[in-house]
Amino acid sequence: MTSTLAILLVCQLAGELVARLLRAPVPGPVLGMLLLFVVLSARPRTSAAVENGAQALLRHLSLLFVPAGVGLMRYGPRLRAEWLAISLAVAVLIALLSATGTPYETYFDGAQFVHFLLGPATVALAVPLYQHRAEVKRALLPMAAALVAGAIVSIVSAVVIAKACGASPETLASLAPKSVTTPIAMGISEQIGGLPSLTAAFVIATGIIGAVLATPLLNLLGLRDWRGRGFGAGMAAHGLGTARAFQVHPLAGTFAGVALALNGLLTAILVPLLAGWLRGAY
Repeated sequence: MTSTLAILLVCQLAGELVARLLRAPVPGPVLGMLLLFVVLSARPRTSAAVENGAQALLRHLSLLFVPAGVGLMRYGPRLRAEWLAISLAVAVLIALLSATGTPYETYFDGAQFVHFLLGPATVALAVPLYQHRAEVKRALLPMAAALVAGAIVSIVSAVVIAKACGASPETLASLAPKSVTTPIAMGISEQIGGLPSLTAAFVIATGIIGAVLATPLLNLLGLRDWRGRGFGAGMAAHGLGTARAFQVHPLAGTFAGVALALNGLLTAILVPLLAGWLRGAY
């Protein structure tokens, strides 16, 4: 496990360096995931060295989001006003911290190592992606169509519904990039006049709701293809949706990880292009 974590950290740091040098609107761990995939493709033997550790991280991926999820307590009144809900686990932690008067910063200081593992866990998504690369390659065209449709619907529907509910301009701008990973979403929000910290809260809330509802909703719709189920979960609920997809089926988790990365890239392009329409919606 130690050697696996070291490999994942090296890839993450390399991704962070590339992201900083190129000023790319993509988190370093996502670039690290792509880098590890390239390494695995060039040197297949490396897969065996990282497989067990990567799978261990991915099995517990949802737990790594709990420290960030508890950050919703800082926006509790505002989020309730926007009719958002959170899962029982995070709600219990928030209630406990509130009852004991423990600031979120104090809690997060103690949970930083768990939160830190999110980076290596994101890089570890390259392992199942490499293992299922043939299935991913065969589904490229359907994924491209779903990616474009899903990204546009996610942005437009969130803004239109929130506007109808009387949300403020800042809230609308903060809500538009809610379905992508936090670093990308915060950068987009700042660019279009939103509040990055509020966007982070919306991103976590979206992930929690999506992770809770994805499986029963997809079952209700009768969708049985693990590729489609996973891609939909990753599109709608980013990292938390991906964590839930891995709990259900490894192929679903793989496609959710692909959706997480591609949706982040496309949304970073689409939201600024739609900024004029967004300002009109205000």
